[in-house]
Amino acid sequence: MSDHFFVVTGGPGAGKTSLITELSRRGFHTIPESGRAVIREEMASGGDALPWGNRMAYAEQMLEQHLRAYEDAQALSGPVIFDRGIPDIMGYLTLCGLPVPPHVAATAKAARYNARVFLTPYWDEIFTQDTERTQTRTEAEATCAVMRETYTALGYKITELPCTDIASRADFVSAQLAL
Repeated sequence: MSDHFFVVTGGPGAGKTSLITELSRRGFHTIPESGRAVIREEMASGGDALPWGNRMAYAEQMLEQHLRAYEDAQALSGPVIFDRGIPDIMGYLTLCGLPVPPHVAATAKAARYNARVFLTPYWDEIFTQDTERTQTRTEAEATCAVMRETYTALGYKITELPCTDIASRADFVSAQLAL
């Protein structure tokens, strides 16, 4: 387990990336979300490993990126904050009604993060869609619920983030990391 690795998870459009950006600005080591990177790469190359294409291939690409980021982050000192973690892939597959391959489940159990996971709850007032985030509000709410269930089932303790401005959320996370 890497006690200094912290995950921010939740549904799409709940402020995860904005929070990660603010924490980076404040000097924390941060790791960007792999899903958006995979989407950009696949769209640029004409690939089909996309959430609206070959979902299993998309999950495998995310796993590769997460593992690379996890390994690279081992060299960093102090808190490292991840925009989603390996268990998010399990949640994604569950949402899609796809089986979680044994190697994905084994990786999620082996590559551990700090027991405290920060969850951005669904927040209707800030939810938006874009070319990479195509989920509906209903899907965003379901994603949040599945991420909570997935991380909890893996033994993580969920700390729900308050629905407040980015600076206040970053203050909250900073205070929690200082405990």
